[in-house]
Amino acid sequence: MERLQKVLANAGVASRRHCEELIVQGRVQVNGQIVKELGTRVDPDNDKIKVDGKLVHLERKIYVLLYKPTGYITSVSDPQGRRVVVDLLKGIKERVYPVGRLDYDTSGLLLLTNDGEMAHMLTHPSYEMDKVYRAWVKGVPAREKVSQLESGIRLEDGMTAPAQAKLLKTTSARDRSLLELTIHEGRNRQVRRMCEAIGHPVLSLERIQLGFLTLEGLQPRQYRPLTSAEVEKIKSGLSAGPKRRKRHR
Repeated sequence: MERLQKVLANAGVASRRHCEELIVQGRVQVNGQIVKELGTRVDPDNDKIKVDGKLVHLERKIYVLLYKPTGYITSVSDPQGRRVVVDLLKGIKERVYPVGRLDYDTSGLLLLTNDGEMAHMLTHPSYEMDKVYRAWVKGVPAREKVSQLESGIRLEDGMTAPAQAKLLKTTSARDRSLLELTIHEGRNRQVRRMCEAIGHPVLSLERIQLGFLTLEGLQPRQYRPLTSAEVEKIKSGLSAGPKRRKRHR
């Protein structure tokens, strides 16, 4: 059983607050009865819910893990006509949208869903969902540069939170190196800006992990549904509430 305003919002009727207004105004019916009390709980699988006399169609929740290639916009549409990530999903009738974003020129793990509540919590910085990236950068960062990434970098929009950073490999010519960075913030082009700030701009970037989810078994452009166990594990972790993270050393 779920709160009526939440069910309406998840069905795309309106925002949660506007749905509450619709209920108070007596414009919502449940099984033929007008409901005006906020917090009323309904069964979205069995109850018939109408708004202004029109039946609300409740979509089943969809959770998709996509291996995003470069060259796609993380959006459901683009006014400039560029390719968008939902173009890669075939046979999914439900309307899904990306959770967070990966840049046009960044590849890797991307979640898409129609579960608005989960999407909000996954992208809210207070829940501190770890995101792991691998970046080929120009040159070879010295140890003190890697330590700067770990301690936090001052960008134009403020200090970044402490991160985990590893130098994984370098080319024989020492003109490129592979860094692995784990962050939990979601600022615009954050990893690229962090590497630029230490003097080692990113040449290519891929997100390889989100929380416990990885790209195992997938190739670029491929996707799979999350298992029910994975969805439950995410929800149980989020239900514990925002984290208070100790500073990484």
